[in-house]
Amino acid sequence: MRAASSIPFLQEKIQGIGSALFYNLSGGVLKFPTTIVSILKVDELANIWFFMNRPEQQINEFDREFPAHMQFYRKGKGYYLQIVGKAYVINDPEELNGLIGLSEEIKAKAFHEMVLVKVKIGSAQYYPFQPKFAYKSNLMGLLNRFYNWLFKEPARQEPYILRPLANLGF
Repeated sequence: MRAASSIPFLQEKIQGIGSALFYNLSGGVLKFPTTIVSILKVDELANIWFFMNRPEQQINEFDREFPAHMQFYRKGKGYYLQIVGKAYVINDPEELNGLIGLSEEIKAKAFHEMVLVKVKIGSAQYYPFQPKFAYKSNLMGLLNRFYNWLFKEPARQEPYILRPLANLGF
């Protein structure tokens, strides 16, 4: 495990992927389903902002804050991220209007069809990896793949552990 703490690094990597799988880890009866989300922004305070579809139930019946897990992966990128933190459902119109860069159409849609969620990053694991190189389709390539499958143990990368809250004194 390698330790690091860099919010600009996380901002760059999260925006580079742009979307994530969002998991609600709460033990509540009503909870948001696992879904794919598109990231609006990552701010300097280690908050990830995104919209989710509004559930059919009343939003007031859900927990306003809960533990969450996010997995960032995109084919072709040389890394992936796993983030654990606390999610907050934003229902306050003033806080929504305070977000810079959102059009009026998106803000209006947010009150009727979507829910704004903020995830405060508790810890992030950054996994760099090398894409598997292509083997030739000839006999030597086939024998090489078979040998590696039998005798070579897959190389495992140690993740970089990022704790942005440690920088802020929390």
